[in-house]
Amino acid sequence: MSLVVKFWGVRGSLPSAPPPQEWSYHIEGILRNFFSSGYREPSQIAKYLQSMETPLVGGYGVATTCVEIQSPQAQLIIDGGSGIRNLSEAIMKGTTGRSKGPFHIFMTHFHWDHVIGLPFFTPHFIPGCEVHYYGVQPELEKLIRGVFAKPYFPVPFEQLKSKVFFHVLEPRKPYQLEDMTITPYQLDHPDPCWGLKVENGGKAYAHCVDTECTRVTREELAEDLPLYQNIDLMYFDAQYTLPELAEKANWGHSAAQVGLDIALRENIKTVLFAHHDPGARVEQVLELKRQTREYYESREKFASQKDQKLSSVKWDFAHEGLEIYL
Repeated sequence: MSLVVKFWGVRGSLPSAPPPQEWSYHIEGILRNFFSSGYREPSQIAKYLQSMETPLVGGYGVATTCVEIQSPQAQLIIDGGSGIRNLSEAIMKGTTGRSKGPFHIFMTHFHWDHVIGLPFFTPHFIPGCEVHYYGVQPELEKLIRGVFAKPYFPVPFEQLKSKVFFHVLEPRKPYQLEDMTITPYQLDHPDPCWGLKVENGGKAYAHCVDTECTRVTREELAEDLPLYQNIDLMYFDAQYTLPELAEKANWGHSAAQVGLDIALRENIKTVLFAHHDPGARVEQVLELKRQTREYYESREKFASQKDQKLSSVKWDFAHEGLEIYL
């Protein structure tokens, strides 16, 4: 094992969950399928639920972007969306990561959905704990201090009990974090947003969420092309369908088909799509998945007709709590 990647928040723009009425309808559908699937006894309920993919039962998640990456010697957190609260609770219980720190948080950018959970990251309030922030933005410290400020949050930055450190990274320059090598590359998003390539032991993860990916070709990507090369797992923004992508130009988010094209060209092994729209329910994400499968199959068919070999790419839509071993 070189890297373990866990997704604590995969929702985009703001935390969002279906209202109780919709959950009731969803659960009713699950119960109906219990009998049509051949089950009859209450003792079979657990087996029935375990036979289904997690999102079909519990949805894709409600929390905004937070990704945890662990290597044999280090732990890195990407972004402080609302998902970081659940990660914080797991850390305090000693069920994940290094419960005593130090803690390392890379910030891609500072839109609300990526900072909303930072004040609820408990290590900030533990005396002697070290929290290290990383980002390309020169104003990194000022921006983090602004998250802990009245009247937006009752505890100002100056009253935090932990020791907080700030590290401004150079664009596209590798930085060594214990046994991880991390390199920031620019994404296509309103207000500068930086993706991250994380490498260890010959494995590589590419964080490409909050990008419209208006630059697609190798020539357009230019100095940011390495973010997509020699990658084992790419986490890619797929908030929209292709028609929505055209309607919402310059909104800073992409579609799964765009990510698939890059993955096929660059021989990326696995792609997970995320930044699910706050209005997207289970059925809508499943529809995105259907459209993506249709597109992938059309690419395979076209390659076959041209007597060409299409590289194999595993792909899926990420859900909260998903854990990937590289």
